[in-house]
Amino acid sequence: MKIDINSDMGEGFGAYRIGDDEALMGIVSSANVACGFHAGDPIIMDRTVRMAKAKGVGIGAHPGLPDLLGFGRRVIQMDASEVEKHMLYQIGALQAIAANAGHRVTHVSFHAAMGNMVNADPDMADVVVRAIAAVDRDLIMFSMPDEEIVRAARKVGLRVLTLFLADRAYDENANLVSRKLPNSVITSPEAVAKRVQRFLDSGTVETIEGKSIKVEARSILVHSDTPGSVNLAATVRRVVEQGGGEVVPATVLLS
Repeated sequence: MKIDINSDMGEGFGAYRIGDDEALMGIVSSANVACGFHAGDPIIMDRTVRMAKAKGVGIGAHPGLPDLLGFGRRVIQMDASEVEKHMLYQIGALQAIAANAGHRVTHVSFHAAMGNMVNADPDMADVVVRAIAAVDRDLIMFSMPDEEIVRAARKVGLRVLTLFLADRAYDENANLVSRKLPNSVITSPEAVAKRVQRFLDSGTVETIEGKSIKVEARSILVHSDTPGSVNLAATVRRVVEQGGGEVVPATVLLS
């Protein structure tokens, strides 16, 4: 079984760093690169892309709202056209950085509040996926399953790779538990190993209420800003490979 492991990367700014991207690059197969709005800057973007190229890791744009102070996790009121332009600006910036480094952007993965806004509005989802398709029809949409962006992407013929979030708690409606609540972020390698093994065996996850729900996914996400993220990502890869799985980038998985 082939499976992708991905992480959000390049999420520092200037002299500030979040996560150990260099170590993560030796573990994951896909990197979602911050494009300067919620985090990142041209220097960090270039460094992240070049590390990914050296390790054979696929890269994707990780567009977010223009909210450095709140790390893109706060809602900013925008209409669909405004969200579309903010997204395109970020994808284009990463495409230019990647081309200069001899690499190529192959997917898009929305960050935090921007993703929540798009998935809450079917019309907005339609607008942004049409824009992505106009830029590059080969771009793969990364998303949790059963979201509006998945429906919209498939409608215009974009490929979709759905995600299982190894380090975030789910509720019984298959939504992520708010980061403001206790136990919403999972930092125990043992707990992550158990969750990933269950996902691989049965395609299910235990919710924060103790129920079992299905998760249809072929990529596993570990956030780089989760405490101990390198150890968690290594745990995910170990569980996958010990079960006979092969970790590959999204373009290989969906080829």
